[in-house]
Amino acid sequence: MDSPTQKLALTLFIIQLALNVAWSGIFFNLRLVNVAFLEVVLLWLFILWTTVAFGAVSNLAGWLMAPYVIWVAYAASLNAAIWRMNV
Repeated sequence: MDSPTQKLALTLFIIQLALNVAWSGIFFNLRLVNVAFLEVVLLWLFILWTTVAFGAVSNLAGWLMAPYVIWVAYAASLNAAIWRMNV
């Protein structure tokens, strides 16, 4: 891993992975759905950034992130709906 582009992609991947784990803890363990929604939006933004960074390294790697982007957007919409129903 010599290139700065590859290092950025890996760094972003690790950050979004940590945010993903954090969301699970916030939503399921702490049951703070409002905080979890804000966190999942941040997670989604980092996933988008990771996808772009992966695409700069490998077009295929970027496209393989697309289902993950869509899945987290769906999870965020569910999180928002649960928050709305509990307010």
